Amino acid sequence: MSSMVVDTLDNDDTTSTVGAMQLFLESCYSAEINDLLDDENTSSLAVDLGKVIEFNVELAQTILDRATFCLPLFNVALVSALRKLTGTTASSMDGARVHVEHLPNHPALQRTKMPGSEDIGHLLTISGTVIRTGMVKMMETQKRYACLKCRGTFIVRAQLEQYNYIPKPARCLAPGEDYCNSNAFAPVEGMDALEARLCCTDYQEIKIQEQVGRLALGTIPRSIVVILEADLVDILKSGDSALVTGTLVRRWRGEGACNRPDIALALYATSVSAGTSGGSLVSITNDFKLSFRSFWQTHASAPMRGRDIIVASMCPQVYGLFYIKLAVLLILIGGVARADSSGLRVRGEAHLLLVGDPGTAKSQFLKYAAKLIPRSVLTTGIGSTSAGLTVTAVRDGAEWQLEAGALVLADRGICCIDEFGSIRDAEKGTVLEAMEQQSISVAKAGIVCKLNARCSVLAAMNPKSKYDLESSLAINTALSSPLLSRFDLILVMLDSPNEKWDNRVSSFIIDGQNMDDEEHLVWQFDELQAYIAYVKTSIHPVSTPDSERVLTKYYQIQRQRDSANASRTTIRLLESLIRLSQAHARLMFRDKVLVQDAVIAVVLMETTMLSASILGFANDALRTTFPEDSQNFYQDLETLVLQSLDISN
Repeated sequence: MSSMVVDTLDNDDTTSTVGAMQLFLESCYSAEINDLLDDENTSSLAVDLGKVIEFNVELAQTILDRATFCLPLFNVALVSALRKLTGTTASSMDGARVHVEHLPNHPALQRTKMPGSEDIGHLLTISGTVIRTGMVKMMETQKRYACLKCRGTFIVRAQLEQYNYIPKPARCLAPGEDYCNSNAFAPVEGMDALEARLCCTDYQEIKIQEQVGRLALGTIPRSIVVILEADLVDILKSGDSALVTGTLVRRWRGEGACNRPDIALALYATSVSAGTSGGSLVSITNDFKLSFRSFWQTHASAPMRGRDIIVASMCPQVYGLFYIKLAVLLILIGGVARADSSGLRVRGEAHLLLVGDPGTAKSQFLKYAAKLIPRSVLTTGIGSTSAGLTVTAVRDGAEWQLEAGALVLADRGICCIDEFGSIRDAEKGTVLEAMEQQSISVAKAGIVCKLNARCSVLAAMNPKSKYDLESSLAINTALSSPLLSRFDLILVMLDSPNEKWDNRVSSFIIDGQNMDDEEHLVWQFDELQAYIAYVKTSIHPVSTPDSERVLTKYYQIQRQRDSANASRTTIRLLESLIRLSQAHARLMFRDKVLVQDAVIAVVLMETTMLSASILGFANDALRTTFPEDSQNFYQDLETLVLQSLDISN
C-alpha cells in the first residue's frame, strides 16, 4: 500500500468521500474493475479526472484541492468496490490502487514550469525531461508493533515527509476501548506472506527538468524529484519527455533539536507517461493545416517556387546561402526510419556538419535550428567531455544514478554542437554509436544499460588550417573516416575574396533588410516551426523506381571514384541519399519520392564531394543565392544531373 494512506474512517467527511468515490467507480468503471479481478498481474486502475468532473463536480474539486487527503481514499474506495463485487473480505485485494490522470487543460493544473511552495498539497500535471533516474529499491511502508503491557498490536506507517522514515511510536496505539499509554513495545516478527507483500513496495526516485525550449533566454531550467511507487517504477528513462501527475509534498530530515532541517519539494506521482515525439510540443492548429494545403495548391504549377519561399524563411537574417539553408531544413525534417522483422533499425534522422572559415554564419544556423525544434540542445565542443555529451554516473548517497547528457536529452529532437573540432579525440569516439545506432550503451559504476539518443546532430567547426581543395575532408577537418561517414552532408564554406559577393553582403548588412525577401514572401517563425513538425509526423514518403534509379546510379559512380574521397563513399552514402530525398519529399508536401527529390539529393551531395564532384559545379556553398526563376533553374539542374549519370528520360 502507499505510504500516503488513511488509517481510520472514523469521521463523516471521510466516510462520505469514500462512498462518493465508490459510487463513481461502480458506475463508470465496472468493466475495468472486472478486468482487474481477472488479471492477476495488474493491481491498478487508471481513472480519468474528466469523467469524475462529469459525474460529480464537487468530488472532483475536493480531489484537486485536497489531493493528499483524497487520493489514498480512492484506493480505499477501489478495495471496497472489489470486495463488494466478489462478496468477500479477502485482504489480498488491499494492494489495489487508483492512478488519477488526464487533468483538465488549465494553466493552474497543467504546468511546464516547476511548482512552488504555494502549490503544496495540490494535484498537478508537470511536463519535463527526465535528467536522472535512481535505482529501483524495495521500501518498507509500514511496521507492526506489539505492546508489552496490553499485548495489543498496531501498525506504524512510513512518513513520506521524512523520506519514508518509520518513527518509533511514543505510546501504545493498539485498538481498544482505552489506550494503555504504555511506552514499552517491540516490533512483530514473522509476518505471513500476504502481510509481507502489503508492507513493502517497489520504490524509485527520478528527477525531471523544465524543457529548455519553453524557457526564456538566459533562464536556468529548474528540476524537481518525482517519487514513484509500485507499478509506476521503471517506466521512464533518462532523456525521456515525461508527463507526471501527482501531489506536491514537502520532505525534510531530522537534524536534531537545535538545528533547522532543510525542506525540499517533491512530486508524489499518481500517474506517469513518456512523450512520443518532439513534434507534439508544437501547436499545429487546423488553421495551419488549411494554410499549408492552400499554399501548395497555389504553387501547384510551380512547386519549386513554393519550396524556395519556405527555404528563404530559414534563418532570414543571413543573406543568400541557398544550399546551406536547404540542407539545414532537410536535416531538421529528416527521413523515414524503418525496421525489419529481425529488429534491425535504419535511422531516419540525418546529420549535418558545417565546415567553414570564421564569420560564415555557422553559429547562426545552429542557434536558429535549436529555436525551431522544441526538443533541442545547443552545446559547444570546447570543454565538453564524453560524459557531458552522452551520460554520466552521479553518486547520490550510497547509490549511483545516471544523469543524461546532451545527446540523450535531445532524444527525438536535434543536438547542435558548435566548435565540433575542439572536442578532444578521446571524446569524439563517444558520439559514434549515438549517430548511427541512435542509442548510447552505458557501463559505469556497476550500471549496465542502453539509453535512446534518436536525435539529429547539427555540428559546426573551423577547418584545421587553411582549407586545401586538393586534400580530402579527413585531412582538412582532422576527423576520422568513421566519424565523417556518419554525417549525411558535410558542407564547406570558404570565405575567399570576391568583389561582387562582398558588395552584396555588405549592402545587406548596412541596409538591414534581406534582398531575398523582395522576391519571396517568407513565412513567420511560428508557421515554419509548425510546418516542420507537421510534415515530420504526418507524411511518410515511399520511394519510386525512377528515384531509386537516380540514387543508385550516382552511388555506383562515386564508388568507382573511391580513391578521390574514401571517407564518404561507403554504403552510408546511399542511405544518406535516401534520407535526403525523403526529407525533400516531405518538404514538398507529398508522400512519394520522385525524380525531383532524388536530383536535389544528388545536387546537395555534390556540394560535399568537392574534388570528387562528377557534375563539376556548386563547389562553393557559401556564395549561392536564390534563383530568380526557380522552376527553370531546377529543369537545368535535372538535365545536367541525368546527363552526367547517363540516364535517359
